[in-house]
Amino acid sequence: MQSITDITVLSTITIKEALKIIDESSKQILLVVDENGKLVGTLNDGDIRRGLLKGAELANTIDNIYFKNPAVANINDTKESIIRLATGKKIHQIPVVDADGRPIGLETLDRLISKQSKTTPVVLMAGGLGTRLGDLTKATPKPMLHVGNKPILETIIENFAQYGYTNFIISVNYLSQIIEEYFGDGSRFGVSIVYVHEKKRLGTAGALSLMREYLKEPFFVMNSDLITNINFEHFHNFHLSQKTMATMGVRNYDFQVPYGVVNLNNGEIVSISEKPTYSFFVSGGVYMLSPEILKLIPDDEFFDMPTLFERLIESGNTPVSFPIHDYWLDVGRVNDYEQANSEYSKVF
Repeated sequence: MQSITDITVLSTITIKEALKIIDESSKQILLVVDENGKLVGTLNDGDIRRGLLKGAELANTIDNIYFKNPAVANINDTKESIIRLATGKKIHQIPVVDADGRPIGLETLDRLISKQSKTTPVVLMAGGLGTRLGDLTKATPKPMLHVGNKPILETIIENFAQYGYTNFIISVNYLSQIIEEYFGDGSRFGVSIVYVHEKKRLGTAGALSLMREYLKEPFFVMNSDLITNINFEHFHNFHLSQKTMATMGVRNYDFQVPYGVVNLNNGEIVSISEKPTYSFFVSGGVYMLSPEILKLIPDDEFFDMPTLFERLIESGNTPVSFPIHDYWLDVGRVNDYEQANSEYSKVF
């Protein structure tokens, strides 16, 4: 995704100013926003040419000539869906907007189709026991359970690889030999894999202390029991744009109380809510961290991810959230595993 700081304009600029910006930029398009920063349209050479042919002058503003109904992609849209949108609309450039309609980047069809390898490390946590899955994990580590026709971990690696992320560090412990024998050095899957062995439980954040030599640039951390089609590149770019040390993928979770909730005031019943639904944001088990954060993680001690984020907040380095609206399922229990298998072919 390309930066848009040089091509984001208000509709009050003149056509002459717009031509100058387009000429100085390699992107050949302007993103027009309102005073709140929301995308309201786009402008390219063709729009300007048509405006001039209809009598517009260079001193006029672009307000009457920019295209007010552009095709846009959401920050959570997958690579495939953006490609379908671009080819369906027969366009080569698509603005990407956040949940509030503010542009955060520009995708091009050529770049989406090409596969550019990235050096960004991807840390996958694959050492858990998976005890909640009972007999399913007695002889098989949870990341190696088959969903669809392949292990969960293979789907995760493939999803990262389609966005060009091929540099993997896998933290292993329980039945690690099964994972290492299947994936090897990753070359069979077109990626590079190194393994870090946890000799004792260190927690998701604590395990990062074993990987300091590999983590010299912003990196992903993800649990290896997740089935999701997140656009990892958008997640990455969002993290960089926020200039933060940590970004957490968050998921909206609705919980319905199965009873009537009685609201009291000094023992008196003031109202009754029949089976109300409460909405929360929960951790999605995928993170983007900057290497500076490693200084907050102790060596050889159990240290979980919530503790790391709490320590960040206490130090004034406020982490941010990346909302996950894509398909997401934590395969933690037997019914989750059954659901993942029933839905896999529809999603992937």
